[in-house]
Amino acid sequence: MTINGPDHPMPPPPHARIAAFGVHILTAMGAAIALLAMASAVRTDWTSMFGWLGLALVVDAVDGPLARYLDVGRVLPDWSGDALDFVVDFLTYVFVPAYAIMASGLLMPSTAALLGAGIVVTSALYFADTRMKTDDNHFRGFPALWNGAAFYLFLLRPSQMVASLATLALIVLTFVPLHVLHPVRVKRLRVFNLVLIALWAALAAIVLLQDFAVALPITVALCAIALYIVCGDAVIRLMRPERS
Repeated sequence: MTINGPDHPMPPPPHARIAAFGVHILTAMGAAIALLAMASAVRTDWTSMFGWLGLALVVDAVDGPLARYLDVGRVLPDWSGDALDFVVDFLTYVFVPAYAIMASGLLMPSTAALLGAGIVVTSALYFADTRMKTDDNHFRGFPALWNGAAFYLFLLRPSQMVASLATLALIVLTFVPLHVLHPVRVKRLRVFNLVLIALWAALAAIVLLQDFAVALPITVALCAIALYIVCGDAVIRLMRPERS
């Protein structure tokens, strides 16, 4: 006879376990997308690479809410969604973009390999840091968003010296306790932040469709949004100081 109670909870029904495991499969598909992005990068098809990385962002945006809705952690306690997410995020946010930054010719040749190694090493340490997010869901330090950094380097095409110095600065900022806005998780001005991210996604799609040959206003708008993400913590605290 099966005993149910606090010490012997009823196991989740099969359909709940199947649905929960489907979320893990969705998350793991990000690794396949990373492989396709890497293949595009090796062919120097940078626009295609960013298209795949964009799809990975969509998967990353969807799987978390699905996991919480289906209570995946309780239904499948033997499978760590956090560990799986970290593996996939490292590939799509760090490893593939690091290769693109290193191999694209954007950096000074004498620094490219060293900076590429710096990106992956410091990002690996950042992912292991349990303090990477603040209590109010801001990132602490540059949050290893190297897919975004690579996108802006390809968009702006600065000189090799400037690109190398900017990359070095972001590597250093990984360990500087500045607060970087998480536009989805931060509660204050969340609707505004989500609208801004939707606008960014639309503009980024235009950039890819036009193979990075876009009009100046689009570039300016994308840079302004990036500046807000980096400085948004200070802006939000000025606008809504009473909330946490």
